[in-house]
Amino acid sequence: MRREICAGSAAVAVLLLTAGCGLAEKPPGKANAVQPAGDSKKIGSVYGADGGDGAYGSGSGADPAYGDSGAGAAPAGGAGAAGKNGPAGELKVAEVPNVGGAVTDSEGFTLYRFDKDTPKPPKSACEGDCATAWPPVAADDVTAGEGIDAGLLGSVARADGTRQLTLAGWPVYRYAKDAKPGDALGEGVGGTWHALGADGKPAAAADGAAAQGAGLSVAQNAMLGAILADAEGRTLYRFDKDSAWPMKIGCLDACLDTWKPAKPVDKSKVSGIPAELIGSVKRPDGSEQLTIDCWPVYSFTGDKEPGDITGHNKQGLWFAVTDKGKKAKAAH
Repeated sequence: MRREICAGSAAVAVLLLTAGCGLAEKPPGKANAVQPAGDSKKIGSVYGADGGDGAYGSGSGADPAYGDSGAGAAPAGGAGAAGKNGPAGELKVAEVPNVGGAVTDSEGFTLYRFDKDTPKPPKSACEGDCATAWPPVAADDVTAGEGIDAGLLGSVARADGTRQLTLAGWPVYRYAKDAKPGDALGEGVGGTWHALGADGKPAAAADGAAAQGAGLSVAQNAMLGAILADAEGRTLYRFDKDSAWPMKIGCLDACLDTWKPAKPVDKSKVSGIPAELIGSVKRPDGSEQLTIDCWPVYSFTGDKEPGDITGHNKQGLWFAVTDKGKKAKAAH
């Protein structure tokens, strides 16, 4: 069942793809219109994205255009350590956790694209503070490694006179908060930043076919009982500031640094959970997210090993999801 979602003054379309979501709870006489969570700046300021740990479990500020207003100080040894124009060396395609096949530099750092740039003609919309948080990758000393078509590599002149690497016309960036090879904290930031696929498209989209085949299973946890996990064993969570009916997506902008929307699954690969509870929703950035009993679900970047539940009861708003599609009780 498709329902259009109107975001008040901002027309944001979010398509609820789960048949029957919310029907049992639908108030009599109400229209099918579903309301979003509201302005993402307001969400950030109310729930702590502008400082401290906050509801998102992230200490970063949220700029809706750049995804981060304070990322100028990169962690020691992080992606920013090479400097704004650090050479990328040999590009390659690597399997990045929670993302899929993405382009990385010679050291294994994830590379990104910005949806507000343009590929034809190539043009960067990321200057000033944005370029501090998202250092442009220099076009010098770049070669095509395994999985990269050298014919797609190019460059574009920036406002400061330097030349930035492009792939399929898209300007290429690092993210200053990625501290080590394999990090992809920039994926989905602001709904406009994405890990870069080998074809210039967002990596998640380029790897969409594989994502659709991902499984879903039930894990037994000593404290929480039967909870849902993705194909890699990562615990799945729901957010109390989201809603099943009316459908609301409250995790936007800086929230996405820490909480990664789970990809849709093939119901035929599901184990231990009723297939009718499984669906998907189209987020404001156009990506698809897994829903369980009509609730959007996420993985937590703070979980380091399969079976970890460090995101459970985070800020009293994030909870692991049970095999019945409900939120697990707070652990004591």
